[in-house]
Amino acid sequence: MKKISFIAPVIFMAAFAMTGCIKKKTVEVEEEYRAPVKTQYAYYEEIDNTQEFTSTIHGYKENNIAPSLSSVRIDNIFVDVGQNVSRGQLLVKMDPTNFNQSNIQLLNLEADYNRIKAVYEAGGISKQELDQIETSLAVQKEQTDNLKVNIELRSPIDGVVTERNYDPGDLYSGAPILQVMQINTLKVTVAISEQYFPYVSMNMPTEIRVDMYPDKVFEGKVSLIYPAIDAATRTFNVEITIPNKDRLLRPGMFSRTILHFGKMPALMVEDIAVQKQVGSNDKYLFIVNDGAAERREVTTGRQIGNKIQILTGLDNGDEVITTGISRLDTGTPVEIIND
Repeated sequence: MKKISFIAPVIFMAAFAMTGCIKKKTVEVEEEYRAPVKTQYAYYEEIDNTQEFTSTIHGYKENNIAPSLSSVRIDNIFVDVGQNVSRGQLLVKMDPTNFNQSNIQLLNLEADYNRIKAVYEAGGISKQELDQIETSLAVQKEQTDNLKVNIELRSPIDGVVTERNYDPGDLYSGAPILQVMQINTLKVTVAISEQYFPYVSMNMPTEIRVDMYPDKVFEGKVSLIYPAIDAATRTFNVEITIPNKDRLLRPGMFSRTILHFGKMPALMVEDIAVQKQVGSNDKYLFIVNDGAAERREVTTGRQIGNKIQILTGLDNGDEVITTGISRLDTGTPVEIIND
């Protein structure tokens, strides 16, 4: 009788079961990486509404001294650059030849008129003939007076000579002979955004700064407000007068004009949150949106200490990322580690 052995299968099954227990796999789920960051909420704060405008300083009054007639020789120039002059002072005398000739003709016409008037009064000529000589006399007188004004050139203002383009004996050819400026008082003209039109008023005080005197503030005041808004730039011009008794300021200087418009609410964040795009003036920051970073393009306003004003691109209450920014892009998961 044949014997059947069950020992081998039993041993095999036991060995397989033990092997399965030894080689049982443990599945581990890898956690998603989150960039550690610190944050701050954007908030509104009352700040001084101060705006700065760049401009060039000009003389309060600027006059070009020149005759209205061309191709006239300059007889004499009585002043030079840097010399103070007073209103009505004789500055230049032109060649008087044309004036002398016209004046002689005027004297002859006056003599003729006196004779003809006597004849008219005696009944020897008509009123029409007398009117004709009167008209000729008036025309000649006006021409002579005009030549006299253009022969003796006088200063229309108190000021200083800032430019001289000719010497005595030169033939006047169109460019001003002299330039006279009033510099005891100066002025700047600045273009201001239309939103500030209601806040600008006559005699409003301003501050003027120039690079030559970095620690000095010059006082000015609004002396003229242009009534129209430029449709292309949406700005209006304001003229500001600057006393310059000590003559520290000079026409042609670059200046910064500062106007104060009172208090205003401003959306503020820490300045370290705002980044500048390499190769441009574009600025951006990151906020936290649903546990991830979101890039926002922003425009900035005033810097106050370590805070900066955000004009566009951010809303009140947005959670702004202030550290770890270099590792971020839109969609990067973040972990907030504020202390």
